[in-house]
Amino acid sequence: QLVESGGGLVEAGGSLRLSCGVSGRTFSNNIEAWFRQAPGREREFVAGISWSGSSTKYANSVKGRFTISRDNAKSTVYLQMNNLKPEDTAVYYCALSVTGWSMDREAYDYWGQGTQVTVSS
Repeated sequence: QLVESGGGLVEAGGSLRLSCGVSGRTFSNNIEAWFRQAPGREREFVAGISWSGSSTKYANSVKGRFTISRDNAKSTVYLQMNNLKPEDTAVYYCALSVTGWSMDREAYDYWGQGTQVTVSS
């Protein structure tokens, strides 16, 4: 089970940190990722992290602004979002893949309920 928190309303240039609590068994080949979906658009990959935390991937649109991290002792994955832009407005979802790396949402087996992030201009 995945449970997101930390969304909200922020002005452009501001920051937010999203959290994703992961319950249940996890394995060393698991990948946790953040996706987002804006109204009228498809769900897109934002960032992903390996179970060890040693490997991360980012969408080009968020590189240099967003940082994904994890704390396995707390079973939590984070997404630190800095210098937010109005185009970052979306529902953000935490997802887990049991089959390794992919930026394709179809490869992810478990999803959280989503948390709204709204960036005002």
